[in-house]
Amino acid sequence: MMQTVSLYQLPLATKPQQPVTMSVDSTRASVTHHLAGACSTPCSTAAHTFVQIVPPLSRFQLALDVLMPMLDARIDLPQRILVSYILYALYSPHPISINPFKSVLYASFTKERDVAVRIANEGGVSDNEQLVWVLWKILKGDGSDIDPFSPNTLARSPLPPKLRPANLTLEEETAAQLPADLVGTTASATPLAGSRESAAGSERTEVSAERDREMEKLSHAMTLLLAARDRVLTLAEQRLSSPPVVTSVDLPGIIANNSTIAHPLLNALLVANSELGPETYLDVLRHLPPTLPSFDLMGRLLRDATPLTDMHTGGRTTIADVVRIEVLGWFIQECVSWLDRAEQDERDGNISDDRFAKGVQNLCRFYSALVKYSIVDPSSDADSAEMAHFTLRNSRFEDANALYRLLASGGF
Repeated sequence: MMQTVSLYQLPLATKPQQPVTMSVDSTRASVTHHLAGACSTPCSTAAHTFVQIVPPLSRFQLALDVLMPMLDARIDLPQRILVSYILYALYSPHPISINPFKSVLYASFTKERDVAVRIANEGGVSDNEQLVWVLWKILKGDGSDIDPFSPNTLARSPLPPKLRPANLTLEEETAAQLPADLVGTTASATPLAGSRESAAGSERTEVSAERDREMEKLSHAMTLLLAARDRVLTLAEQRLSSPPVVTSVDLPGIIANNSTIAHPLLNALLVANSELGPETYLDVLRHLPPTLPSFDLMGRLLRDATPLTDMHTGGRTTIADVVRIEVLGWFIQECVSWLDRAEQDERDGNISDDRFAKGVQNLCRFYSALVKYSIVDPSSDADSAEMAHFTLRNSRFEDANALYRLLASGGF
């Protein structure tokens, strides 16, 4: 009897309510804390953590009470992106069509898109364009494409013109418009008029299908370029990466992880007649770290004879000349500063790898190649004074010692 009594549970209606309330409040507090700090982690990781925090039977109600109000709240854009993704991810093993939050996500998409389009028509840019794109991907059934990216990354990624809100539509909207487009205005329309309307509708459908295919291609290319920041693309993926949708934000990661496509991308961006001009991309090159992919790219650009419009005089020049004049000196200076900081971190015990020694070796070999191909003049103090001081300070390294002796002799 004692054992039976100890295992007996009160009916649900008679259970004490205070412990349950405390548990719900604790879970909500944990979720709120998680959402505030998860925007720098991949979306899939943040959603997985949410699932671990919230018990299965409480997830739907908590999503209603906590996540849905945040979707339209005046909070930071990365948090709204994260909330949208979690509402999708809770049911992601199933098609988006049966997700109970689809109508909410769709309403947010149309609302935010209309606001963004209105601002664009007034000559501005909405702060929530990236949220519109994320909601569009989710509602199209492609939410898994954004799994590996953090909300912060998605919020900072500029959209190419063809993926801006005015160009984003869903099948539901197209289907809702077809009856009004295809049905005649009167019941007594002639067969000829009906056939004309049918032909016009067919033509519109073909145009819409072609536009959808183009949008899908652009969307896939943008997804690949986001991935190129963090991993090496396969050969097939590299062929699908479209230069027109690359921005300066993408370049450092692409250069570090996909050096084989970095040069053709930079070439296309520098010669493109864009509103930004080449200066934005040249500034990225000035601040690259002293790594092998950086030196490989700089070497290729310094030998690139592709014609380019001079941004100062308006005359014709080449990519090689622009990079040599506008970038090279600044790049060398930034490399030296980067290595000085790495050396100090090594002395302070903050790093235990050989990034400083490797960096010195790579920079000295790169500069030796510049001397060899007469890109820099070792006898000119303007060209070589900083490297002479740097190699003298680090002459304990073989490559630095050899370069110092070359510079001290004036290249002879």
